[in-house]
Amino acid sequence: MDSMTAETPRKFSAGAAALFVVAAIALYLMIFIGQSVAWFMEQSALASESLGALSNAGKVWFLIQAFLIAVSCGIAFGVSKSAFRPVYRSWMVASLITLPAFGLRFLGPNNDQVGAFLQILIGLIGGAAILVFRKREFRFDRRSLFALAIAPLGIWPFLLWGAFGSGTNIVLNLLAGLAFGLLAASLIVITESNYFLNGLGIGVLLAILGSAFGYDGGQLLLLVVLPTFGFALVYVAQSAAAMTIGVGLLAAAPLVFIDPTELTIVLGDLLPWAMKASFLMMGLGLLIGLAIWIGSKRATRPAFNPLYASILTWGLAAVIYGFFGLHGFYGDRLFVILKSQADVSSAVQIQDRNQRLTYVYKTLTDHANQTQADLRQTLDRFGIHYTPYYLVNGMEVDGGALVRLYLMSRPEVDRVIPSPRLRAIPQLAAPMTGPYTSVQQNPGWNIQMIGADKVWQDFGVTGQGIVIGQSDTGVDGAHPALHDSYRGLNQGNDYNWYDPWSNSKSPIDLEGHGTHTLGIALGKGGIGVAPGAQWIGCVNLERNLGDAPLYLDCMQFMLAPFPHGGDPLKDGDPTKAAYVLNNSWGCPTLEGCDANALRPAVDALRDAGIFVAVSAGNDGPLCSTLTNPPAIYAAVFSVGAVDEAGNVADFSSRGPVTVDGSNRVKPDILAPGVQVFSSLPNNTYGPEDGTSMAGPHLAGVVALMWSANPKLIGDIDRTTQILIQTAKPYTGSEPSGQCFAGGTPNDAYGYGIVDAYAAVKMAVGK
Repeated sequence: MDSMTAETPRKFSAGAAALFVVAAIALYLMIFIGQSVAWFMEQSALASESLGALSNAGKVWFLIQAFLIAVSCGIAFGVSKSAFRPVYRSWMVASLITLPAFGLRFLGPNNDQVGAFLQILIGLIGGAAILVFRKREFRFDRRSLFALAIAPLGIWPFLLWGAFGSGTNIVLNLLAGLAFGLLAASLIVITESNYFLNGLGIGVLLAILGSAFGYDGGQLLLLVVLPTFGFALVYVAQSAAAMTIGVGLLAAAPLVFIDPTELTIVLGDLLPWAMKASFLMMGLGLLIGLAIWIGSKRATRPAFNPLYASILTWGLAAVIYGFFGLHGFYGDRLFVILKSQADVSSAVQIQDRNQRLTYVYKTLTDHANQTQADLRQTLDRFGIHYTPYYLVNGMEVDGGALVRLYLMSRPEVDRVIPSPRLRAIPQLAAPMTGPYTSVQQNPGWNIQMIGADKVWQDFGVTGQGIVIGQSDTGVDGAHPALHDSYRGLNQGNDYNWYDPWSNSKSPIDLEGHGTHTLGIALGKGGIGVAPGAQWIGCVNLERNLGDAPLYLDCMQFMLAPFPHGGDPLKDGDPTKAAYVLNNSWGCPTLEGCDANALRPAVDALRDAGIFVAVSAGNDGPLCSTLTNPPAIYAAVFSVGAVDEAGNVADFSSRGPVTVDGSNRVKPDILAPGVQVFSSLPNNTYGPEDGTSMAGPHLAGVVALMWSANPKLIGDIDRTTQILIQTAKPYTGSEPSGQCFAGGTPNDAYGYGIVDAYAAVKMAVGK
């Protein structure tokens, strides 16, 4: 093996070597465990507003880790007289030189291009400065080709199970990986010919750098994939160029193929694949390192030509991706909200429902076409793809950070928010199914609790004549509880079903949530509140993560349905609009929404005479945990969850609404949301928990009210007044300090528990 000594050689004792091994393992375990725990705490805060105090765990641990490494390695450097003294120093410098990466922890979700740009700066500036200080040459040589050849042998798991973002994402993250490689190359210290100890030292250095360089979950992937390659990189460690290439390409694999935001436990389906790829890559690092060590024992240089080897290994990588990889580009987009939003409040004066709906649709689309004209023309000129919207006057634009800067400079633009798009995964999870193949209680306890069954019996009203619009994960249209109620059963799927995710032409549900919630609203067999109502459906949440434009796709379809392949701004037919909307979803900052992202949409729907029922969210039990649009808005009726005993569910989000500065009292009302029995895909049934289960009860009650008294249709003010006046007073438990103080309405339970029987009775004037 060539000499790779970058420092003056020193002898080492067995005791010093043992201490070094213990220190290396201890440091790595501290970093990995600390980063994992901190990430999990942050994700817990992301999943529930009540755990918001944990949201800074990653930032706090970053500083603690840097301090612990700097101090411990500084002490080791100061007292050690062994050959490992320079290695301790390099670890200490690594913990300090990456302190600027602390800023990455403040980016928030869906800012990966900005993050990559900052990573490039940190790596380039830090790496170049240290190389100059150490007077190390940066020269491409045979070892550089060798590093280029071995990289594809390690990254192929990500070629199989990862997916590209946009072209800009690919370039930026590749450069970020190479900048990381430069920083690592500048800090590498080889002081002894012991292959294992040198590899261990490099591995810990890569762990220190990776834990700081990665963010939003990406640090965990770097912590898994990089350290074991320390043994493979010993051979090229003397060459700064070779180390830059080798480390850079290895680090680039998770950066290029994985969007760190999508590792979130809220999504849940990408993390297992990403970790599978990472641990496989970790094993490959050990195998490649072992192979290089064995080869180095037999020859001072590889017997093969590294140029030809590079061509061969990268050719194999191209074959793996070409035949087995996830093809396509899945870059995040931008949602551009214009300053001018149409005012359609005068629509409430129009008595005829179809005329009212048509007025709102035409006013909104005309306003969008007029105010977006200049911006559309500019984007067309530059070949930038966009999708216009009218329910919120805005546009979804395919573009990254630079396009965003330009759009923000436009005078007609109010703001630009992220519009995240999920990357492909190797295999979707199977839709959830229930443990039962038939209804277990007819009617269910929840139906009896709100008195819907008494409405059927005493008034003969089941929701006939009313169409409920369902925007969710989809609907299993073949389910016996839902099949006959689909408006498209005889009319066809045009104007009745829309799937902007997978472009399905008839009702499907690849997850199960939507089938369950719709069953509560109108399912037959005693599970639904209004079994005589019809439904139309839209998919806005296929993998438990959406964005503002996807939600708008469905909201626009509910206002003015259009045929398959139609243009929402031209082909919508408002006379086919839904009467009542069930929305068992929210749009948090993780999905790009700010507090006012969907407010113009729900305001316009209310003005059009469409009742919007929204689940309050599952972030309880603390106050001010009702934070996500559209549940926070005054124009919607927000529904919290109560259990069979009449107690507010612990998970049910509470007000007041503080994210928009309104301090609005929310939720408006409660409905059953704990162990609610309903339909699930594949002709099954089962119970589920959540305010998602509470919201459909209200949608069903409104359908009963409007079916009983058609004069109420479109009269949102009178409908909400009846719901408020007839709500059952809350008599359940009131945990101290959890938003139960004060009178009615209340930030824990609103006006009380919805009473279908009393509401219908008042609606018909009896």
